[in-house]
Amino acid sequence: DGAFHSGEDLAHCLGISRASIYNRLKGAEFSGLEIYRVRGRGYRLSAPIYWLDLETIQNELQAHASFFSLEVLDSVPSTNTLLLRKAELGAAQASVVAAEWQTQGRGRFHRIWNSGIGNALTFSLLWRFDQGVSTLSGLSLAVSLAVTRALQAMGVADIAVKWPNDVVWRFRKLAGILIELSGDMLGPSAAVIGIGLNVRYSEASKTPIDQPMVDLYEIGLTIDRNKLLAQLLIELRRVLQIFSQQGFASIKDEWQSFHIYQGKKVVMKLPDGNSDYGIVQGVDKHGALIMQLNGTNKHYHNGELSISASPKRALSQGES
Repeated sequence: DGAFHSGEDLAHCLGISRASIYNRLKGAEFSGLEIYRVRGRGYRLSAPIYWLDLETIQNELQAHASFFSLEVLDSVPSTNTLLLRKAELGAAQASVVAAEWQTQGRGRFHRIWNSGIGNALTFSLLWRFDQGVSTLSGLSLAVSLAVTRALQAMGVADIAVKWPNDVVWRFRKLAGILIELSGDMLGPSAAVIGIGLNVRYSEASKTPIDQPMVDLYEIGLTIDRNKLLAQLLIELRRVLQIFSQQGFASIKDEWQSFHIYQGKKVVMKLPDGNSDYGIVQGVDKHGALIMQLNGTNKHYHNGELSISASPKRALSQGES
């Protein structure tokens, strides 16, 4: 609650010794919590945490509540891994697993998603398609558009997307998306959509992160994570229903209007270790990035995009 609580009161409340309270709180920073200690007053969190609460989320969803099947967990290795297992066992469309803490969260290219207790919003959504896996190109872009819409509705300005699946604020990562597919090439198929959104990270939690990042607190927003999750699920439902019926082409222009690298000189790091330098022209109806190299447009379905570290080289290779 953000107030001080003495070790004695905590020990009495939990039925353990004061020494146990002291020892357990010593290691709390490793889970992303920032705790203030004042002799004679006790302990308090640097800021209150809006703990995820199933009933509160359902109330915030209002008319959408019956559409989703929600599960909220204290801790789980990975919400995606758990929901993939549930999907194999026949979990219903729009099943959602949210967790206070992911101990083995994952990102693209087998990267680790670093988060701690209460400092992020991490959840996974199961969406089933009549179409096959081969028709789902552009899905990660559609999801990033839904996240962007939701954040705008919550009052986040200067929000943008980065191809193919990041949501950024002034070129710093605010949210990431990991989609894992199963099913047949011709259908039906299913997608487990994992989303991690930075809410309020302690300085200790930021240390392992190897890229520019930002959280909502730094932007200037303190948002109830229950309300935030509900808004995200509502926008995901809207966008995914359009995507299921019409594909990515129907929302391509809107996504492109948010793309922070549109028209910029960039470097594309390819999966084989090579890099291409060029100018972003946009995306095609399948969500592939279009870059101009030596006066010719080239389409990319995978890779890592960043502002060119070699402007002269980008100019010579990317402009005719």
